[in-house]
Amino acid sequence: MLKIKRILIIVSALLMAFSGYGQKIALLKYRGGGDWYSNPTSLPNLIAFCNKNLGTSIDKDPATVEVGSADIFQYSCIHMTGHGNVVFSDDEAQNLRMYLISGGFLHIDDNYGLNNFIRTQMKAVFPELDFVEIPYNHPIYHQKYDFPRGLPKIHEHDGKPAQGFGLIWEGRLVCFFSYGCDLGDGWEDAIVHGDSEATRTKALQMGANIIQYVFTR
Repeated sequence: MLKIKRILIIVSALLMAFSGYGQKIALLKYRGGGDWYSNPTSLPNLIAFCNKNLGTSIDKDPATVEVGSADIFQYSCIHMTGHGNVVFSDDEAQNLRMYLISGGFLHIDDNYGLNNFIRTQMKAVFPELDFVEIPYNHPIYHQKYDFPRGLPKIHEHDGKPAQGFGLIWEGRLVCFFSYGCDLGDGWEDAIVHGDSEATRTKALQMGANIIQYVFTR
């Protein structure tokens, strides 16, 4: 009975999240010591850009949600970033898995330093899946804004190209991992990193594509 009740709560929350009413996205808070809170102006700026240019009605104040919280099911999209270690408990991994297979979406933005840690932890969430590179013809790159070469390179650190990886569950992209890109840095206030307006615009447009993909898939 408790399991059925939990499923009903999850279904109701997801229906509300995807209905278009009171849209809200959240920042994922995780354990392990990594700075999950980095880029504090990025999500508010992305939300403002989407509301202005996509006609969305996303709450201007992003929520913060913990990996193991039932509140995660209230959000159609959650964003994760940081530079350091990530640790999911077994219960947290199961909660995130249920969220994703129930219709939720996770965008992981590697802020240079997250890659090795998050790949290990997402393997605990989906032991049967591996990250695959998302091809340039995938719809996530071709929403309102067209990115024929995939992710834009926002900051240069290692001379490598920006790459988009994903976890595909039963034919559906449930997790998008922007790597070697610093996408979220490009969403921040211009004064933070000193990026040009053109660079910030590219970053915000790609972020808007991710949001539009989530809301319309």
